[in-house]
Amino acid sequence: MQQTILAIRFSALGDVAMTIPVIRQVLAANPAVDIVLVSNKNWGALCKDIPRLTFFPADLKGRHKGVRGLYRLYRELRSRYTIAAVADLHQVLRSKIVRTFFRLNGTRVAVMDKGRAAKKALTRQQDKIVQPLTATVERYAMVFRQLGLQCDLSSAQVKSAPLPLHSSITAITGLPGEAGWIGLAPFATYREKTYPLQKMEQVLALLSQWPQYKILLFGGGPAETALLAELADRHPNTVMIAGRFTLEEELAIISHLQLMISMDSANMHLASLFGVPVVSVWGATHPYAGFMGFGQTMDRVVQITDLECRPCSVFGNKPCFRGDHACMEWITPEKVAEKVAAVLQKTV
Repeated sequence: MQQTILAIRFSALGDVAMTIPVIRQVLAANPAVDIVLVSNKNWGALCKDIPRLTFFPADLKGRHKGVRGLYRLYRELRSRYTIAAVADLHQVLRSKIVRTFFRLNGTRVAVMDKGRAAKKALTRQQDKIVQPLTATVERYAMVFRQLGLQCDLSSAQVKSAPLPLHSSITAITGLPGEAGWIGLAPFATYREKTYPLQKMEQVLALLSQWPQYKILLFGGGPAETALLAELADRHPNTVMIAGRFTLEEELAIISHLQLMISMDSANMHLASLFGVPVVSVWGATHPYAGFMGFGQTMDRVVQITDLECRPCSVFGNKPCFRGDHACMEWITPEKVAEKVAAVLQKTV
């Protein structure tokens, strides 16, 4: 008999993308389970064509805003599905409110342990304990295990098949067989997680001279799109993706990349969904906090390892207390390009 599990993960695109490999594995290991993922209404493309996974859009700035809106969300979920258990993969006020409504109705609930104490020890200024913490994807898996479900990430699918590219896409990008595609996503939510754009342009200048590759520029929002358009105009073999496609179309493009260059940001996780190698650039944050892309390895990371202040925050949302952003400024463009070349050589 099938049972339906409600998984809750609001928040940013990258955080939601990290749930997908875990959910895939839960579904593969538990054939009698269906999952409904409730998340930001804009992220539905992440769930497309995954059997027994249903996306339920939450309009947290409109219909589902505030306590009354969250109660409305709860009522809508209950009316549409028979929920056997709730997996809170977020552990924030909104998810607590929704799960409490279900718990009061007698529904089983399992909650994510964020490991806040260990993360605080990793990021404090004095007496840091710098060691790898439990990966976020493993923390998600632990929630499903609390509900008695099988979820062994060591056997999880790392690579999904490339998605079809419609002619409206290839009219702009060309066909992926004509030149290998390298994705470049130079932005992040916070400055402390962003490699300086003038340095990243130097990386782009180096990569755009490789005739066997085409560089595709990813980003979001009008400001980023405008900056990327300028970069694309200044460099050969470079195509701007940002602002021209839907999320579903961008996922299709990403699935055909040979490599993605990203900050500690969403595009690292989107590329990881398709087993695309990611050269990730880290500043104030650190892979040890558990937010490395699923299936990515430390030999693909670019970071300054001998700065005692690193990492200074889990999410990159704290200002640099040194004031010089050394963790990013000290990374040379040549170092990034050399890492890209090394990773490409290994994956050929």
